Amino acid sequence: MIIQFLQRKWKSVCCLLLLFVILGLAASWIFGSVFSAACNHPVPVPKDLAVEQVTFPSKSGALIHGWLVDVEPNHGVIILQHGLHADKSTLVERARLFSHAGYAVLLFDFQSHGESVGNRITFGYLESRDSQAAVDFVKKRFPGKPIGVDGVSLGAAAEALADPPLDVQAMVFESVYPTIIDAAKDRIEMRLGPMGRCLSPLLTEQISLRAGCSPDDLRPIVSVAKITVPKLFLAGTADRDTRFAEAREIFSNAAMPKSLVPFEGARHQDLLDFAPELYKKSVLEFLAANLK
Repeated sequence: MIIQFLQRKWKSVCCLLLLFVILGLAASWIFGSVFSAACNHPVPVPKDLAVEQVTFPSKSGALIHGWLVDVEPNHGVIILQHGLHADKSTLVERARLFSHAGYAVLLFDFQSHGESVGNRITFGYLESRDSQAAVDFVKKRFPGKPIGVDGVSLGAAAEALADPPLDVQAMVFESVYPTIIDAAKDRIEMRLGPMGRCLSPLLTEQISLRAGCSPDDLRPIVSVAKITVPKLFLAGTADRDTRFAEAREIFSNAAMPKSLVPFEGARHQDLLDFAPELYKKSVLEFLAANLK
């Protein structure tokens, strides 16, 4: 009787474990599909900001669609790069801020975002080629002008991952993830709780299939050690997508010169909207000091 009871219990445990594995695989595949799916859509031109609609080719394979705010004379050019599942319209307030400060501004849609068609989001891998294409476009349009890049989340990862490093004079990194492995752990924990972190390998193992690269290709924390131009890191202390401890680690690993500005209480959100005065002071002073 005891042996039969134990056998039934063992079968029940095995069935529960099998069910857990199946559910984990299904959930991770759904998460991977959602995160990497292209999110193309029309992006209406802002009514209260004078922009020139521009396009330029990228080695990502996409024709990049952007808006150019041309200010003459200008102190230089700022390239703005949006976050995951966003588009250039989310950067309009930054474009307005920088143009009022006397900079020409380029804001654009990454491949597989907004109006720049693509097959899949690659978390910075192909998007880094869009960053390089944006720099090339600006250099042709404004020869000899100093260039700064300001990337948000995915946009920050893309500017960090460009190989070779972007030929610009200053770089702003907002809420950049350290590695895709850390990013997966943080995001799955937010949705499934601490135990969800053990499922993160099921996500990262999909990278080669979905993004055409390996997790080793998606490590901004390694890339920033090779970038020698002045760097400004902005991070929210309450960010759960990229924890502040991870932001400090990225900053610690970055090459000099560099600076870090914490936004107390900010989550993974628009830092300009969260603390406009702190954002304006830190970013505008940084750009003024380095775009000469």
